[in-house]
Amino acid sequence: MRGMVAKVRMASKLDKVRWLCVGSTNVILLLPLIGYAELFIRWQAGILPWPLGVGAVVLLLVFNVLSTRPFTIAVRGGKRPTAILAVTGAIVVLLSVFPLIWIIPAWLALMAAFVRKRTVIALSVASIVVINVYIALVEGPVLPLLLMQTVFTVICVGAVWANLRLWQLAKEAHEGQEALSRLAVSEERLRFARDLNDLLGQSLTDVAARAAHAEQTLRSDPGAAAAEMFGVRDLARQSLREVRTVVQNYRAVDLDEVLASVRAVLEAADVRCTVRADTASLTPETRTLLATVVREGATNVLKHSRAERCTITIEGGVLEMTNDGVSGPVGEHAPNGLAGLADRVRAAGGTLKAEPAPEGRYLLRAGVPA
Repeated sequence: MRGMVAKVRMASKLDKVRWLCVGSTNVILLLPLIGYAELFIRWQAGILPWPLGVGAVVLLLVFNVLSTRPFTIAVRGGKRPTAILAVTGAIVVLLSVFPLIWIIPAWLALMAAFVRKRTVIALSVASIVVINVYIALVEGPVLPLLLMQTVFTVICVGAVWANLRLWQLAKEAHEGQEALSRLAVSEERLRFARDLNDLLGQSLTDVAARAAHAEQTLRSDPGAAAAEMFGVRDLARQSLREVRTVVQNYRAVDLDEVLASVRAVLEAADVRCTVRADTASLTPETRTLLATVVREGATNVLKHSRAERCTITIEGGVLEMTNDGVSGPVGEHAPNGLAGLADRVRAAGGTLKAEPAPEGRYLLRAGVPA
């Protein structure tokens, strides 16, 4: 049970939408279960011999099992399950002799996921007409039956079309978000490449020109050539400092944006998140480092806990991140996780501590010079 809850928490929004679409459609497809009660009533009344009743129950059971597959296949983008649709269609024809009208709307719903809408509409109208004409010839016209079959057909087929549309919209939205993320990364890479090109292009041109001038004057004036090479060395060092500055600015992370993003992600995973942060007085280096700690802490909350609440506070360069999802002993920190992060914090003159706290809480505390 805990594993299932963890799986649900870790699932993406797209997975949750898929589960919703498939689950709600399967609920609609439970309509043929009414047929079991109808068969039992007919058997008790002596209308239905038990051998035929058993055969009908077996066919209905096979239909119920097979009917859970087509919509799942449609959502996953698979090929049309012709064999399943053919077998379930044959079962519908056989059970219509009784007649069991509850199974027909469910089968039409299965078809709705793979054939054209006008084909489904034509089949729906044909099934309603044929069944009601058949019953009218045997028992006389039954208006409630006509209305009931029509309503159930509209509900089943309409639900499948609606869920398929919802799934398509969800996929398009997810793909759009991924495209925007990739575009943002590409733009940032282009910006970085452009900055380096502007910076190094001129610097390396100057280095090459002064080195060439030193080469030309080496034989005639070694002293001037040596002075020129000292200038080349100073220019190269200056270029190196500028490159490091650009890289450092490129790697800088906006702490406020990270806090907002982490809060949104945690709350999307049903973890109530409270943020109280005073970041105005922090240096860019401290903001970047604390943002990295917050990201790692949020990852651990999602992966290694069953938290329902999380609190993040930042004051005077001290970050405290607590959650209530820890039970039992805590393992060693991974070298590429909190352990590696602790080394980075210590290198910056700060401290990092991550350990269980009273009342089943877990505390991540990082203190960095503000």
